[in-house]
Amino acid sequence: MNKYLRGLVVIPTGAVKMGLLKLFHGGKFRGPALCQISPHTEVTVEHGAALSIGGGFKMRDGAKLRVRRGAVCRLGKNVSLNSNNFLVCRDSISIGNDVMLSPNVQIYDHDHDYAADGGIGAGKYKTAPVTIGSNVWIGANTVILRGTTIGDNCVIAAGSVVRGEIPANSVVYQKRETEIKIREV
Repeated sequence: MNKYLRGLVVIPTGAVKMGLLKLFHGGKFRGPALCQISPHTEVTVEHGAALSIGGGFKMRDGAKLRVRRGAVCRLGKNVSLNSNNFLVCRDSISIGNDVMLSPNVQIYDHDHDYAADGGIGAGKYKTAPVTIGSNVWIGANTVILRGTTIGDNCVIAAGSVVRGEIPANSVVYQKRETEIKIREV
């Protein structure tokens, strides 16, 4: 779609969504009055959760941002959530300024606690904060798991699964080899 026509849709949608979040969550939500949010997105902030969004925020089709009860999610200035991104916060997710997520990136600050009494059905979670620095680019189809810290000025290559400490100014990629074996028929 032409960028000007798209702007006629996503800017008013962003204003409405930000206004509704402020209306329903009061002091637990801070965000810009104007930003670019596609109508086909989801922002959920449960009771007792807090969400803070900096200026220049963009959210493309299919992106979902879920902040669960008691969790805190902070997004800096010029953060761009792309198509089909999925951020679920049960503890704490903090993203710095000028961060761009490519399509299909998923960020979780929790895992199901399958060892709890009642198994997965018990709805118990193990949580640890996720922190992403400023000026970070995360490639398509990347999954960022609980307890991850990514420093400033990092690039995370497409298809990565990231957990742990990533130092500033790093390029993270995971080597994969394609092996082809010819079958005898």
